Amino acid sequence: MTTDKPPAVSLGKAAPPPAVRASDADRDRVADILREALAEGRLQADEHAERIEVLYAAKTVPELEKLIDDLPAGQRTEAPPRLTPRERAARPSGPRNVVAVLGGADRGGSFRVGSAINAVAVCGGVDIDLTEAIFDHPEVVITATAICGGVCIKVPENVTLVCEGSGIMGAFDAREMVATDPGAPVVRLRGVAIWGAVEAAAVEGKRIQNLRDGES
Repeated sequence: MTTDKPPAVSLGKAAPPPAVRASDADRDRVADILREALAEGRLQADEHAERIEVLYAAKTVPELEKLIDDLPAGQRTEAPPRLTPRERAARPSGPRNVVAVLGGADRGGSFRVGSAINAVAVCGGVDIDLTEAIFDHPEVVITATAICGGVCIKVPENVTLVCEGSGIMGAFDAREMVATDPGAPVVRLRGVAIWGAVEAAAVEGKRIQNLRDGES
């Protein structure tokens, strides 16, 4: 006489929680670590460039942590230091927005660029002058949108300028250039011009004086 045994119940492992989405502050923290690693000689210029490209495409915190897990700062387990109000003011947590609608908007002088700028011109004009700005991030992404308007961007002559924008019944032009110093920041221009224009170019004679610490 045989007795049928009940089917075994498979107790599978619970699905791991989803990875935490990365914030702008998370990206800024990792970008700072990579910049220091480049300055200390821990990363070569090409390695630094590859990691920066991955950094700004990363969606989650674990993706960011992989970029620094072979660096001393990536081994630390203690919480990051608490910033003072002055330090928080000097390091903006989000992108700067420069918007002109049926008018004009300018940004220039000696200011900390941060890692991102959003420029929007709708039937108006936006002028962004980075020739005297303080670059405290290895890469600055400028997203420019011009709709029946114009965005004009000036940069120092010793940065790398990359254009990734598009013109739709409009013009999206940048005089691309590659800096000779591997520590020079990268200005990456993105966006679209619709019945408008986006222009970016270096100003001859304007240079970042200290590429290592971002002081102009």
